[in-house]
Amino acid sequence: MTGDSALAVLQERLGHAFVDERLLRQALTHRSFSSDHNERLEFLGDSVLNLGVAHLLYAQLATLPEGDLSRVRANLVKQDTLHQLALKLGLSPLLKLGEGERQSGGAARPSILADALEAVIGAVYLDGGYTAAQALVARLFDKLEINPGMQAVAKDPKTQLQEWLQGHKMKLPTYSVAGTLGAAHKQTFEVACEVPELGFTERGIGASRRAGEQAAAAAMLIRLKAKK
Repeated sequence: MTGDSALAVLQERLGHAFVDERLLRQALTHRSFSSDHNERLEFLGDSVLNLGVAHLLYAQLATLPEGDLSRVRANLVKQDTLHQLALKLGLSPLLKLGEGERQSGGAARPSILADALEAVIGAVYLDGGYTAAQALVARLFDKLEINPGMQAVAKDPKTQLQEWLQGHKMKLPTYSVAGTLGAAHKQTFEVACEVPELGFTERGIGASRRAGEQAAAAAMLIRLKAKK
């Protein structure tokens, strides 16, 4: 199957025909392959995904309070779930990876596939607007069982930190990449987590931006609980 026909098949699976197909190509491009990579689209898609899933939960779990809704959403947008959705869409063979990343198994790496799916959602948002992106999110999660029992799953550090701050009437933390280490195909990310109202900043390191954020959130929780 040629590159163009493979992209056509992917668009059928997504349920969205791109006006600007360059956005889709960029969404599938890892930073190890080109400077015109998908990280900015991933950043955008992460926010669109969270809003889209929140929309679904608001409609489907009408009796659940805000804290439990946040917990269910965290379970739905975690890396493992996005990785499985990316595999079902067939994103792996379509990824553009640098030679080193490809040889080290990057096309099957959960973090890369999860990030690529977020980038694709960001690309659909830019190409067709929020209505198209929301429809895609609804299709992606249509086969997953969503129920109030999902709230019982253990909370990840970012969710715990968010709930701690909300419980103390504080604004949500901010996360930023403070630095990257290693070759492009085997990078580690140092992420800073800041709570502006307290003037606190903690850092965490992970094999992906998402993992770094979780590590930084865990460090911040330790500091906040020690403060008490």
